Amino acid sequence: MKNKIKFLAMFLCVITLFSLFAAGCSFSSTKKIGVSMPSKNLQRWNQDGENIKIQLQAKGYEVNLQFSNDDIGEQIEQIDSMIEDGCKVLVIAAIDGPALKDVLKKAADKKIKIISYDRLILDIPDIDYYVTFNNFDVGVLQGEYIEKALDLKNGAGPFNIEIFAGSPNDNNAIFYYNGAMSVLQPYIDSGKLVVRSGEKDYDTTAILNWVSESAQQRMSKLLNAHYSGGTKLHAILSPNDSLAIGIIWALRAVGYGKDGKDFPILTGQDCDKENVTAMLNGEQSMSVFKDTRTLAARTVEMIDDIIVRKTADTNDSKTYHNGVKIVPTYICTPISTDKENYRQVLIHSGYYKESDFQ
Repeated sequence: MKNKIKFLAMFLCVITLFSLFAAGCSFSSTKKIGVSMPSKNLQRWNQDGENIKIQLQAKGYEVNLQFSNDDIGEQIEQIDSMIEDGCKVLVIAAIDGPALKDVLKKAADKKIKIISYDRLILDIPDIDYYVTFNNFDVGVLQGEYIEKALDLKNGAGPFNIEIFAGSPNDNNAIFYYNGAMSVLQPYIDSGKLVVRSGEKDYDTTAILNWVSESAQQRMSKLLNAHYSGGTKLHAILSPNDSLAIGIIWALRAVGYGKDGKDFPILTGQDCDKENVTAMLNGEQSMSVFKDTRTLAARTVEMIDDIIVRKTADTNDSKTYHNGVKIVPTYICTPISTDKENYRQVLIHSGYYKESDFQ
């Protein structure tokens, strides 16, 4: 009788362990996450993708990370593959948000949650969450840097300035532009800042797909048309580092940095290595730092919340309307960085090493 009881106990134990193993396998299958980044051509998207992947894997998630090479069709195919692969959450930094309508409808129909990453996906109802930095404040930081560097608050001027804006297919670009112009427009209206080209509205100054070479071409045209013969250009508003580096190429080509011809004040964003080097060399004045580790960590927390609690914490439920609905958002804080504080912000935080700039 005792042997029968022991056998029964062992049998029940085996059944219980098998059930737990099966449950564990089932749970594991719910932990597959798809991450779609727009390109490997920009340093920041490589860092964003890898930071998310590393932090997710540390928590036991299986990660399908793809880069789309700025090809809309390729991004659609990759997202469709993630859906078929059984991903339970999709993290998407879109090339062209509205173009993803059909594939994201397919994801939503399969109860897959969709996080719009740093670029708000427009005109689609199936976006569950948005995680980003305060992009209006990015522009404000750039505008305030120019304001302070030129001492505009104290009435200095007039100064010549040229305006660049970001890609029209990136929703963030209009936030950067509006933030910067909220600071600079009053000085343009008063004549303290003069846009000699007359090109200052968003549509005229936008650079499609953030292409450095396009920024270089436009800057070269502006310099030849309006700043030859010794006319001084005092400042350039650039919304990110990709455009800033193209602008630097154009400035170098006409002799800036030589024979005492100092570079204009030039803004940027992302703190790419090449641009930090340019700051140290006096070619770029500042860059707004958006720590991709912070954004990745918040994204991972959001995914954890979705998997475990079926809902995620946000800190903004009013600002980001994608044309269909207000998308619940978590906003992180950007930091203004220049050669005076780059060690504290970039080196001491472990984002870069000192040897990266030697």
